[in-house]
Amino acid sequence: MIDEIYNISPIDGRYKELTKEVKEYFSEYHLIKNRIIVEIAWLKKLLTINEINVEYDEKDIEILDKIVEEFDLSEAKKVKYIEKTTKHDVKAVEYYINEKLKENNIEKYNNLVHFCCTSEDINNLAYGIMEKDLIEKVLIPNIEKLIDKLKEKANKYAKIPMLSHTHGQNATPTTVGKEFAIFAYRCNKILNKIRLEKITGKFNGTVGNFNAHIISYPNVDWMKISQDFVESFGLEFNLYTTQIESHDTICIVFSEMKLLNNIILDFCSDMWMYISKNYFLQDNIKGEIGSSVMPHKINPINFENAMANIKMANSILGSFIDNLQISRMQRDLSDSSVLRNIGVAFAYTVIAVKQTITGINKVKVNEEYLIEELRNTPEILAEAIQTILRKNKYDNAYETLKNMTRGKKITLEEIYEFVQELEIDNKDKENLLNLKPEDYIGLAEKLARIE
Repeated sequence: MIDEIYNISPIDGRYKELTKEVKEYFSEYHLIKNRIIVEIAWLKKLLTINEINVEYDEKDIEILDKIVEEFDLSEAKKVKYIEKTTKHDVKAVEYYINEKLKENNIEKYNNLVHFCCTSEDINNLAYGIMEKDLIEKVLIPNIEKLIDKLKEKANKYAKIPMLSHTHGQNATPTTVGKEFAIFAYRCNKILNKIRLEKITGKFNGTVGNFNAHIISYPNVDWMKISQDFVESFGLEFNLYTTQIESHDTICIVFSEMKLLNNIILDFCSDMWMYISKNYFLQDNIKGEIGSSVMPHKINPINFENAMANIKMANSILGSFIDNLQISRMQRDLSDSSVLRNIGVAFAYTVIAVKQTITGINKVKVNEEYLIEELRNTPEILAEAIQTILRKNKYDNAYETLKNMTRGKKITLEEIYEFVQELEIDNKDKENLLNLKPEDYIGLAEKLARIE
């Protein structure tokens, strides 16, 4: 066996520990196994149709179930061996099942294996099962962990004030927790959309018209049987297709994944900048090295890694969206190779999510620095003062504060002296004279208390 250090993709090499759960649901092995599952399930379904009139007993069903249950790596290799001759992956599965039926003395059912099917009937359901598993068992749980971590920090840092930056310039204060809460909310909103999407599947023959079905057994309600069969895998039935399932629904999921990834990318970019501004301190982990020549450095490597992997994921997801919905006339093969990379996009996304969580866990708020910076930036109170002046019907309130503060460095004492001379409501004046930059946070603390 070739050592993993020779792997072309970092997904199976450098990041294998971060992506192993993706391998549990999406790989060449799982594609073959799910094809077996679909073929055997269809054979069992056919045996129950009265018009086909096949005699079978429960022992035969047990044998069919056993073929699925005992399918493992060694059996998958048998399918791949057959494929070397057929040069057709789904036909290799059909021939493999025929051999298994013969081994178990039930080859009388061979004529029903892959009956009325096109390879896409098998493939789209096999992929649908894998896509459903990846979304439900890998993507959603990992995003939920990230959201939980963001909520945890939002609540923990709800009261800690922080200078905002709009257009890169000093702006009205917020709290650290409020900024975490924003990303928790944004991620959760998109994740809820992903939860609602149901992967679709088709099972209607070569060009979607049940042609072979009707010529064989015209009195069978093939639409109903096909719908029941597709829905038995937890998929939504798509009746109107060509030879292939149109991929519209999974492309919606890919679009939502891309949106979700962009939110995570936005968060990581902010964290990178906050760390560079000394708003967060990073753990000094023994043994780690930040630079080969600059010993002092602690780099935000997890956030950088997350951003890089999100960009990789999004480039692949974008390619899916641009290509999978387009198929010349009733079918071409352009989607086949594209679909094989679905696990790659999920893997890059999972790496990014896990690295983001790790990055969050390795930083802590530099609260003293944040307070000091706010106290050295008293000009941000100009908004509060001009708003109170407007409340008191003061002429040229905005322009007055603009002339006093724009592009200038002033002290808190100068601001208080200015307020003291204002002819405004005494309570408003008192509030302004007691106002400190770190207190001017509005409802940020309340907003940060996200559930």
